[in-house]
Amino acid sequence: MKFNETLKDITLYEAGKPIELVVREFGIELGKVVKLASNENPLGTPPSVAKVLSEYSAKAHLYPDDSMYELKESLAKKYEVDPKEIIIGAGSDQVLEFISRSLLSSNDSVLMSKVTFAMYEIYAKQMGAKTIRTPSFVHKVDEFISYYKEHKPKIVYLCIPNNPVGDCLSKKEAFEIIEAIDSDTLVVVDGAYMEYAAYKNKDYLITPQDTLKYDNVIYLGTFSKAYGLGGMRVGYGIAKSTLIKEIAKMRPPFNITSLSLAAAVEALKAEEFLEETCKLHFEQIVRYEEFAKNNNIEYIDSYTNFITYMFDDSYNSTVIADALLKQGVIIRNLASYGLNAIRITIGTKKQNDRFFDSFLPLLKR
Repeated sequence: MKFNETLKDITLYEAGKPIELVVREFGIELGKVVKLASNENPLGTPPSVAKVLSEYSAKAHLYPDDSMYELKESLAKKYEVDPKEIIIGAGSDQVLEFISRSLLSSNDSVLMSKVTFAMYEIYAKQMGAKTIRTPSFVHKVDEFISYYKEHKPKIVYLCIPNNPVGDCLSKKEAFEIIEAIDSDTLVVVDGAYMEYAAYKNKDYLITPQDTLKYDNVIYLGTFSKAYGLGGMRVGYGIAKSTLIKEIAKMRPPFNITSLSLAAAVEALKAEEFLEETCKLHFEQIVRYEEFAKNNNIEYIDSYTNFITYMFDDSYNSTVIADALLKQGVIIRNLASYGLNAIRITIGTKKQNDRFFDSFLPLLKR
């Protein structure tokens, strides 16, 4: 059987290890495994969402509303946009797939930071397009503008804040890049972690209202992080209706479940939960910053719900990640991104205590 040639150069996305797998592999009791690898909300889901999910379970035999009217209306009200300017995906990464399929061919290229969300490259390669990366593993304005002018890519990806390292362009810096890009190139502003950046510093807040001033910019958001709906798989894109109309041609019918739609609509109402989530995060991330300083570990100033620890030759990220895993502490090893680093999702106080108790002895070996 002969497969598409583009598959030869594609590496599967590496997801964080599930708790159940660690329990099976290492024989650790379920309640003793701490997962700080996938940037999930440590508070879980808003209580009101859990109630809605229970009510909607009786309707599981029915197809969802394929117009996604209620969710689009709720997002439109929140961001003060037209529902026609919104597309819904099974996570914002599905919207990324729609974008790649609707724009790219083997003659095209895409531009991104050296270290950023892996699916940008995977979707581009699926279409046979070339991937161009800036030299630095964090976003730098001059590099993006220079590489754009040199290569003229079809799509420019700005992960703001950036996953998996946590850096972030300010609003001013982001729009300096956008202003330098011609209208025939699409700019993707991936705001999956924007709620955290906005809470930390309002100068970093970018809204769909900001990006809708441009015909060639699409803003992506998700319910998987701050809203605590990672298991529901709901994301969205907001752009000019003419752009959304074309991208939507790639969307399969009923791509979001009824339960996911109901959960997302309810989650948007849970403003107190969102505030509590961000408050807990920024209270706890200080502990990671102080720990790094006290133990001479370099870290990235994070605008997300995780922190990246960078190691010198004294430590090996793979050895550390494996040692933590055997103790039931799941974090993300960034060796596959070419970094001697680990990424830790900021958890509850108890979860973070567990990380430090397991991690500190590894630094003394």
